[in-house]
Amino acid sequence: MDTVSAIGTAVRAQRGRVTALFDDLARCGRIDPGFTRASYSPEESAAHGVVTRCAAALGLAIGRDAAANTTLTLPGRDRSLPPILIGSHLDTVAHGGNFDGAAGVVAGLAAVAALRELGLTPARDITVMGIRAEESVWFQVSYIGSRAALGTLPDGALDAARIDSGLSLAAHIAREGGDPEALRSGPPALDAAAIHAFLEVHIEQAPSLEEAGIPVGLCTGIPGNVRYPDVRILGRYDHVGTPRRFRRDAAMAGAEIALALDRVWAEREAAGCPMAVTFGRFHTDAAAHGLTTVPGEFRFSLDMRAYAAEVLSALEAAFLAAVTDVSERRGVTVALGPRAEAGVGAVSPRIRDGLAAAADALGIATRPLGSPASHDAAAFAKAGVPMAMLFVRNANGSHNPDEAMAIDDLLDAVAILTTWLAAETCDG
Repeated sequence: MDTVSAIGTAVRAQRGRVTALFDDLARCGRIDPGFTRASYSPEESAAHGVVTRCAAALGLAIGRDAAANTTLTLPGRDRSLPPILIGSHLDTVAHGGNFDGAAGVVAGLAAVAALRELGLTPARDITVMGIRAEESVWFQVSYIGSRAALGTLPDGALDAARIDSGLSLAAHIAREGGDPEALRSGPPALDAAAIHAFLEVHIEQAPSLEEAGIPVGLCTGIPGNVRYPDVRILGRYDHVGTPRRFRRDAAMAGAEIALALDRVWAEREAAGCPMAVTFGRFHTDAAAHGLTTVPGEFRFSLDMRAYAAEVLSALEAAFLAAVTDVSERRGVTVALGPRAEAGVGAVSPRIRDGLAAAADALGIATRPLGSPASHDAAAFAKAGVPMAMLFVRNANGSHNPDEAMAIDDLLDAVAILTTWLAAETCDG
């Protein structure tokens, strides 16, 4: 049996381990409906415990950094060589699914298990990384675990409060076994210049692969984003009968701003420029609004994302121009509040081509696919680490209880990953 066929067989033999891991993860944060493993919660920590126990059974070296990220390492022959990292996150949004993020950690463990079964020895360490706090909804900060490990957390991030508890990120890190003071003052756990590559497997977050009948996508890029999580528009509360010319309607101002950005999105998309604009929260004040009251206050959150920094900058400029125009015409004041951003994640062409060659050798159909979402891999790419991603077909999207990844599709991605690892750093 040739090496590629042997890898395919060894990966398929991991089905029982993969299924058991997902079953165990499903006990962490199960809620009706779906799963809630908030960033730096006991439920997220329980998920890290699941993958740690699997790693111990495989004889991997287990570590934890100051941000409470978990590292599970198959030692290489020369431990001074820069390692290969394979990772993703184990937290979820509220009422999310059991595959988003977790599939990437499971895939890494399955790949390492297949290499061990085949007796293939890596020249350098291969580390599977269970990353904390990727879901920015909880602290409204992107890529907390990965950026903490790389030493690139934005200023003030450790003081951010979790939306449900009100406790700071630092307090939550300490509660779950991390060391926030080391994050404030110590050297980062990872030196980006001393990492050979970072790879991430993730479920697709739109049904493009399902539509195409293809199990695995080769990531072409991860969008950067600019976020305004708490924009507040102040107008004036008035009687429902107030003529239009006298109104300072905060809700209509918010609607105009949203429609202005939607027009920009439609125009740029028609011109072949992918991006996304999301007003995730969009509401009047429930304590003051009413059927017969003109809204005097309106709030929204805004997430803008694009695959090129200059496109993202132009999109933000369009937003700020709309704010200025609408404010002046409608007589309202717009308080933008805090701003956050995350850089564009560029994929390494060399690694992407190597993954494509591995898929071809295995006879697994793939297609190029831009990520519609943000991922930890982008934080590594931004830090200068060569990065690539594989997406697994998923019919029902993500961030919901009905994520529909098939184990066979995940094993296809694992086979591609394992074949690349064998070619990149292993010998018999």
